Amino acid sequence: MFLSLLAGLLAAPAVDTLQAVTIVADRGVVVSRTDTVLVSSTLDAAGTLMLVPGLYVGDYGYAAGLKSVSLRGFGSAHTAIYVDGVRVGNVQSGQNDLGMLGIENFGSAVVDYAQNSISFNTARPVFAGRPVAGRIRLNAGSFGTWQPYGRVDFRLSDKVSLSANLAGNVSEGDYPLEDGSKRANNDIKQIRGGADAWGLVDRGDWHAKLYFNKAGRGTPGSLSWPSTDRQNDRNYLAQGTLRKQFTDDYELRASVKGSYDDLSYKSEWGDSDYKQTEFQVNTAQKYRLQPWWSVSLAADLQWDGLKGSVYEESRTGVVIAAATAFRTDRFKADLALEYGGVFEKDGGSWNSFSPSADLRLTLTEGLDLVAFARRAYRVPTFNELYYPGYGNTELKPEDAWLTDLGLDWMRSFGSWTLKARADGFHNHLTNKIISAPSEDPMVWLPYNVGKVKAYGADLLAGVEYAFDDWKAGFSARYGWQKALDKTPDSYTFDQQIPYVARHTLVLTADAGWKGWALGAIFNLRKGRRDGTGEMPDWNTLDLTVGKEFSLGDGMTLGLKAAARNLLDCRYDIIRDYPMPGRSFLGGIEFRF
Repeated sequence: MFLSLLAGLLAAPAVDTLQAVTIVADRGVVVSRTDTVLVSSTLDAAGTLMLVPGLYVGDYGYAAGLKSVSLRGFGSAHTAIYVDGVRVGNVQSGQNDLGMLGIENFGSAVVDYAQNSISFNTARPVFAGRPVAGRIRLNAGSFGTWQPYGRVDFRLSDKVSLSANLAGNVSEGDYPLEDGSKRANNDIKQIRGGADAWGLVDRGDWHAKLYFNKAGRGTPGSLSWPSTDRQNDRNYLAQGTLRKQFTDDYELRASVKGSYDDLSYKSEWGDSDYKQTEFQVNTAQKYRLQPWWSVSLAADLQWDGLKGSVYEESRTGVVIAAATAFRTDRFKADLALEYGGVFEKDGGSWNSFSPSADLRLTLTEGLDLVAFARRAYRVPTFNELYYPGYGNTELKPEDAWLTDLGLDWMRSFGSWTLKARADGFHNHLTNKIISAPSEDPMVWLPYNVGKVKAYGADLLAGVEYAFDDWKAGFSARYGWQKALDKTPDSYTFDQQIPYVARHTLVLTADAGWKGWALGAIFNLRKGRRDGTGEMPDWNTLDLTVGKEFSLGDGMTLGLKAAARNLLDCRYDIIRDYPMPGRSFLGGIEFRF
C-alpha cells in the first residue's frame, strides 16, 4: 500500500466559505508531476480519465461493464486509486472498478505520475452568505439512461460544515451494434450516496466521510462469449482525516479508514460471493529544522481480509517512510526512503525498500525543469496467489522503476494565459505477472516471466482567455508511448503491450458568455494491439452546450445537452467489447 498525499490542497478562500483541505498521510514527497482534470456532469469516471493521454482506461461493456485504469504501461493493479487522500483497496483482484465511484460528488481528479496514482477529491461546499446550499440534477439520455442526483450542504457554524448526497444510475445499456443487434445483458441499477463533514480546529482542519454504493448489473461478456451472468455490488466506507500544526515547526497528519465490499456473482457455471474488509491507520509527522529544510516520518498500518466462496485469506501491510525536503526560491528537492512489509496469516511475507527523489528547478520566470525517480513494488493479489485452480503461491512481487524529466512553462499577458509542458519518461518493470498456458494448454496460470519497458513523451499546449463576460480556452495534448513486452521467449516479444496506444491525441475547447457554455472534446487512439494482433484506430468527438439562468436570491437553473461520439465511430477499447456509437444526454440542474 502506498498513500500519496498532496498535503494541504487548500480550498479557495472565498467569502463565507469554510476553508478545507484534503488530508492524507504524506511521505514527504511533494510530487512535481501531476495533472488535474475537472469533473463534468456529463462524463463518468472512465470518460473523465480519457482526457489524460498517459492513462489507459479499460472498459468492458460501457454501462455495466468493469472499468479499470493503468498509467504509462503498467497494469491496473499497479495503479492506486484514492478518494479524498485515502487509498481505495481491492486485495482480491487489484482492480478498482471506476463505475462504482460516485464521481458526481467529486470536483476534480488528480493524476500523479510519480506515485502512479489517481486521486478523486470531493467538491467543497460554497455557501455565498447563506447557511444552506445545494443542487438537484437529472440527466437522461440514450439507451434508457436516467441519472438523478441531489446534494445539500449545511453551514453548522463558522468552523463546521456538513454535506449529504444521493445519486442513482439506471440504464438499459442496449445500444445498437454494427450488425443491427443490440448489446445484451448490459443493464445497471445503481444507488450511491453518503455524507461529508469538514471542520477547522486551532491551526488545523479535519474531514470525515461516509459512502455507500449498491448496484445490480449484468456482466455482458464479449461478442465471442456472450454472458448471461449477473453481479451485485455493495460497498460501504467510513474514513476520517486530520491535520494539526502544533507549533510553527511541527505538524501532524493522520487518517483512518474502514470499508466493507460484497461482490456476488450469479452464473450458469455456479454462484460465488466475495466479502472484503479493510482497515487503515496512517500517520505522518513533519518537522521544520530550518526555513529551507524539513524532515518527516510516516507510518501506515493496513489490514485486509477476504472471505470468498472458494477461499479465505487475510494480510497485514506496514509502511514506514523517512523523507527530507529542501526549498529555496529557485530549487526544490524531496528525497524519501520507504520500507514496505506485507505479512499473511499463513506466514508468507514480502519486504521492500523504495527510494524516491523529486526535483524542481526554476530556470527563468515561468519556466521550470522537473524530474523524478522512484521504485514501485506490487505484491500479488489474493486471486493471483490463492484462487483454486489458478493461483500460484510462488509468485514474486512486480518490481518497477519510474523516471521522468520535463519542462513546465506558463505566462500570463493581460487577459491571456499561455502554458506548455513537455515530459519524457522511462519505466522499467520486472517480474511482471502474466497468465500463460500450463502443461495442460486448457489451464492458464500466473507466472513471473514478464518484463515491460515503457518509454515515451507527453506534450501539452494550451491557451486561456478571460475578459468581462467572456471565457474561452483550448488545449492540445499528445502522448507517444512505447510499452514493449521484453519477456524472454514470449511470442509477443518486443511488441506493444495489449491495448496501450502508441499515439494518443486529446483536443479540448470551451467558451462561455453570460451563462452560455459550449465545449468540445476530440479523442484519438492509434497504434494499439492485443494478443491476437493489431487493433483498429478510433476517435470520438463529444460536444456539450448549456445555459445557466439566474432565478434571483442566489438560485440558478441550468440546462445542458451533450452529444457523445457525434461522428458515430464504431470501436472497441477491449477487443469484442464494443462501445456505443452516437448517443445523447440532456440534463437540468437547480442550484440554491
